[in-house]
Amino acid sequence: MIIAAECVILCFLFFIPVYFMSCDPVKTLYNYPPAIQERVKSLDEYKDKIPTKNNKIAVKITALIVFVIVISLILRFINGYTDFLRAFGIGFLIWTVVNLFDVIVLDIIWFCHDKRFVLKGTEDMTAEYHNYGFHIKGFFIGELLALIVCALAGLVVKFIL
Repeated sequence: MIIAAECVILCFLFFIPVYFMSCDPVKTLYNYPPAIQERVKSLDEYKDKIPTKNNKIAVKITALIVFVIVISLILRFINGYTDFLRAFGIGFLIWTVVNLFDVIVLDIIWFCHDKRFVLKGTEDMTAEYHNYGFHIKGFFIGELLALIVCALAGLVVKFIL
């Protein structure tokens, strides 16, 4: 039961920054399908607003480090795990639930259908905004990242905490 509660809480905590990023969606341009990214990059009004690739990489690396720390702390001090396999397995399960929440609720239901994410100059790209395959592919990339993050969390739980 505690794992279910952790999943709900982490989904909510994941939603909070996504909600605030939705206030200025161009800052999350690299989370949009490639055709929309290319269109926005070609529009003059966005020239000084588009995050750089280095910024994108820095944000993703920082997020992964935060995820390792948060998952490690939860697994060790809330769940009480001290061995790698249990920490890795339960960490992967929790990650997968949050990743499913992200792809289904945040991406497919919310992003693909909320007009606040439609960037000016891309209004005619409805098919790209409804490109569920792009988000599903992102889910599987997230699952590959989970292998790394949860392995690191398992090591932290076993050797450091």
